[in-house]
Amino acid sequence: MSVTDVGMQVEVAVIPVSDIDRAKEFYGRLGWRLDQTPPGVVQVTPHGSACSVQFGTDLTSAAPGTAKGYLIVSDIEAARAALVAGGIEVSEIFHRGPDGPIEGLDPERRSYFSRATFSDPDGNSWLLQEVTARLPGRVDPGPTSFSSASDLANAMRRAAAAHGEHEKRTGEEDPNWPDWCAQYMVSEQTGAEPPQ
Repeated sequence: MSVTDVGMQVEVAVIPVSDIDRAKEFYGRLGWRLDQTPPGVVQVTPHGSACSVQFGTDLTSAAPGTAKGYLIVSDIEAARAALVAGGIEVSEIFHRGPDGPIEGLDPERRSYFSRATFSDPDGNSWLLQEVTARLPGRVDPGPTSFSSASDLANAMRRAAAAHGEHEKRTGEEDPNWPDWCAQYMVSEQTGAEPPQ
């Protein structure tokens, strides 16, 4: 057996906090699920995530405020608006440019480019990153799933728009549009070539 044959999934990330109750309240305002854990450990799980976050007594020797994490969202404008409505201070949206960050959404709305940031009360920082199509090889091509109804709805909207362009290109109405759209949505998640 090779190490590449051993399946491994990230289960928990530990963050350092100075006040457990304050951190628990903050992550509760984010809507993260409070999981059952042993005494002295708080575990929260972001909506739609397979990986949880833990903090508590003696979990890490790192200084509070030194952690940094990435949170993937399918619509950064909607995610930012929801966080702000929940009382969370979130940066303005910016995108990656060749020489660093540039204010506003990525003009082409490319996957991985549009971002925003926020921090917990200790200064642990979280970067929101809009991902609508995964890079090739980034996701196992077998199973695909959507973490929420809004993620699925957004994927359906992108597939419908792409299918409209497909019909313009071919000059024909596609009676098999559900199959085409399904292939398109799976290709976005897995980084595979989209249907032509």
